[in-house]
Amino acid sequence: MPELPEVECIRQAIEPHLLGQRVQAATLLRSDICTRSTPRVAYPKALLEGGVITGTLRHGKQVALVADDGRTLCVHLGMSGQMLINPPATLSHVHALWTIGHPPIRLVFRDPRRFGGLWTFQSPDDLRRDRWSALGPDALTIETAALRDALATTSRPIKAALLDQALIAGVGNIYADEALFRARISPFHPGHSLAPDQLAALAESIRGVLAAAITARGSTLRDYRNADGSRGQAATLHHVYARRGLPCTRCGQPLAGALVAQRSTVWCLGCQPR
Repeated sequence: MPELPEVECIRQAIEPHLLGQRVQAATLLRSDICTRSTPRVAYPKALLEGGVITGTLRHGKQVALVADDGRTLCVHLGMSGQMLINPPATLSHVHALWTIGHPPIRLVFRDPRRFGGLWTFQSPDDLRRDRWSALGPDALTIETAALRDALATTSRPIKAALLDQALIAGVGNIYADEALFRARISPFHPGHSLAPDQLAALAESIRGVLAAAITARGSTLRDYRNADGSRGQAATLHHVYARRGLPCTRCGQPLAGALVAQRSTVWCLGCQPR
């Protein structure tokens, strides 16, 4: 699943192609992947047709396009979603496409497994109130105090808490493992009982791991591609994710693995003691 770094890389990649450009045409090929906040608004208009793109937004794993009249389109990539600029015409599983600017470019949204989708709003404020208000603080900029507040009432293992988008928006399985390793915290440690120094270390680790992954253009494991179709290189930075049984890059001890919140989890027993 694309996590915050992958979504931020896509936002950064598409923005230069879109800002100041008019949406000449918007086509929805699967109506079941789009939820309209105002059902009476026709799909092409709801999908920003006729508008000039004035901005892009992101919160957690979701990205949004904003038109000059306020119309806002939110995109959630789900497990396998992609947003691509000028992909091959033979590309399969395309659910929506836009023709933008002069000379025109094609922006497509595809999602083979259909866990993602589109949501339309009359304004960015409506998006924030009706959808993003259910999310926790954005993980890329999270500070110690916000992390402490998010975890204060959860006794779940910290790995499970980090995956809860209502607590912290943007961290998924990959970067939860990596941030906990960097902070030397066991994935089983109860979230509400982290000490002040652990909270500070974890907040710094979350920001650092995500920022490094963005610089490396995201982690391509299976489906993720940047908007130009290129693969990300952040997987080369992984210290623990998907490395069960391999030597710890810090101490050399074989990495352990288990399920936490039904998600595969890898950690170092030596560097991240319970």
